Amino acid sequence: MTYQGGEMQGEQLVLEDRSPRARRRWLLIGGLVALIAAAVAWYVLRPKGEETPPATAASQAPAVTVIVPGAESVARIISATGTLAATREMPVGVAGEGGMVSRVLVEPGQWVRAGQVLATIDRSVQAQTAQSLAAQINVAKSDLTLAQAELERAQSLVDRGFISKADVQRRIATRDAARARLQVAQATLSEQRARNARLDIRAPAAGLILTRGVEPGQIVSSGSGMLFRMAKGGEMEMRAQLAEGDLQVVRVGSPAKVVPVGDTRAFPGSVWQVAPVIDPQTRQGIARIKLSYDPALRPGGFASATITAGGARQPELPQSALLSDEKGNYVYIVDAQNKVERRAVTLGTVADDRVAIASGLNGDERVVQSAGAFLNPGQTVRPQRAKPTATR
Repeated sequence: MTYQGGEMQGEQLVLEDRSPRARRRWLLIGGLVALIAAAVAWYVLRPKGEETPPATAASQAPAVTVIVPGAESVARIISATGTLAATREMPVGVAGEGGMVSRVLVEPGQWVRAGQVLATIDRSVQAQTAQSLAAQINVAKSDLTLAQAELERAQSLVDRGFISKADVQRRIATRDAARARLQVAQATLSEQRARNARLDIRAPAAGLILTRGVEPGQIVSSGSGMLFRMAKGGEMEMRAQLAEGDLQVVRVGSPAKVVPVGDTRAFPGSVWQVAPVIDPQTRQGIARIKLSYDPALRPGGFASATITAGGARQPELPQSALLSDEKGNYVYIVDAQNKVERRAVTLGTVADDRVAIASGLNGDERVVQSAGAFLNPGQTVRPQRAKPTATR
């Protein structure tokens, strides 16, 4: 390479070279030098107010989405198990003196009306007694008729002097005694007939026969115990076992759904009685759920129930906001200094996508919506409010 000469004019360098490749290289170098000089000039001459601020800890903090749940009226769903039973179970036994059962007229599962005969007891001896008492009444009526006639004759003769007034008084007493004997005979017959009627075992009220414990030929008495079990009106119920805390929020009239074991249907009902006492051994009480009759509701069977308790105002969170460890359930909230704080919570009703918070939150906190597992208590974050969505 041979240079023919060069001349410096200001900042321009003129080079002569017979090689085109060398000329392009020197032009590239000159462009880079000019670019560097322009950058240095801008840095020296720039206004002081345009300095780039250094990076801060806040700008480097991770961004998290937060929600303010508020508080809404949340219906508490309580799950329970228990047994089915008749709402009013009536044991039916012998009310009279008893004897040998001659006929049984009903079977379990049969509906009966009030006063219907369920079984009869042999009354051959009692019937003869009733006939004897009826005959005594006829004798007493005859005695009374005769005494009345004698009294009337004596009264017609006393004015003529044929009979004394003392005789008339005696005949009046005889007539009254005959009348009293008639009344006694009538009362005795009525008593015997009542006894005979009690030999019929009758339904005390309309309802459904649940069990039968007697057969024809069996000797029964007032000490024989229960011969039939009835459900008054066919009304059924579930006696749900509830924990002490759940029993506090259940009220009479709370709606419920009952599913018997072996059935997929849910039978609607409502709580009609809440136990006034707690079992000291199990720490549980009973809520009685009234149900309409259905053949699938068999007393003594096992069933599960869900009871909708009263609506308390509670915050609701998406399930993504909840975390748990060996210490229990918790959420992360962001305080006024944008620092993460752990808050223990107690869960309430759990829905498909949301969970009610029974305790631990007031509803005005900024709760981390998700990604809480990657945060640590005391960590600084950049909170961003989530877009409002429907809560239910």
